Amino acid sequence: MRIGEIAALVGVTPRAVRHYHQSGLLPEPARRANGYREYGIRDAVLLARIRRLTELGLGLDEVRGVLADDEGRGLVEVLRELEEDLARQEAVIRERRERLAALLDRARDGLLPADGPVSAELAELLAGLGPASDSPMAAKDREILALLDTVVPEEERARLIGLLRGTAEYAHEVYALLDALAGAEPDDPRVAEAARALAACLPDEVGVELPAEGAGGLADVFFGDLGPAQSAAVRLALRLVQERQQELQQERLQERQEGDR
Repeated sequence: MRIGEIAALVGVTPRAVRHYHQSGLLPEPARRANGYREYGIRDAVLLARIRRLTELGLGLDEVRGVLADDEGRGLVEVLRELEEDLARQEAVIRERRERLAALLDRARDGLLPADGPVSAELAELLAGLGPASDSPMAAKDREILALLDTVVPEEERARLIGLLRGTAEYAHEVYALLDALAGAEPDDPRVAEAARALAACLPDEVGVELPAEGAGGLADVFFGDLGPAQSAAVRLALRLVQERQQELQQERLQERQEGDR
C-alpha cells in the first residue's frame, strides 16, 4: 500500500501519517525502487492503534509511552489519568454552566448590569446604586468594582462588597461632590467637604483596608485616573476614616480599663 491507500484504509489523512513518521510514532517503511513507501498490514495495525489512542484524547507523548509498553501497563495508567482529567474538565464545565444559568436568570429579571457579567454580590450592589448616570466618578467607581470583582478571591470579594452595600444611599451625593472637583486644585476648599462626605459613608473596615496612593497595583490605577483635587479628597477621606477608627479603638480601650477597675 502507498501512503494514500493506508491513510484511506485507517481513516486518517496522508498528512497525519507523515506527522506520525516525523514524531517517531510510526516507523517509516522501506521504499520501493521508484522511491514510494510500501506499507504493510503491520503498519496499518499500528496506525489504527495510534488513531484510536489520539481519539481518546491522548497527546503524542502519551501515545508514545503506551506504544513503548508491550505489556499494556502503560495504556491502563494513561487511560486512568485521562479519565481523571476528563472528570476535572466536566466539573469545570458544570460550574461554568451554573454561573451562566445564574447570569441568564438575572438578565431575564433585568438585573444584569451593562458592565457585566459580574458576580451576584456585585450585581446586587450595582442594582442598589441605580442605573449608571452621567457622573464620570460613578463610571470610574463601577469600573474599579468590576475589576475588584475579577481579581479579588471569592470569599474576600463577598465580604468587601457586603461592607459597601450600606454606601449606596450616599453614593450619588458623593459622586456629585467629587465630579465638581474635576480640574480643580488640591487646595480647593471643596476638597474638605467632599472628603467628609466620602468618609461618612465609608465603613471603617473599608477605609482602613483600602490601599493608599503609591502602594502600587490597583491603588495606583485608581488614583492615576483622578484629578489632583479628587485625589486629595480621597486621600483625606481615608485619613479621616483611619482617625475615626483609632478614636473608636481608644474609646473601647478606655471602657475596658474602666470596667476592670
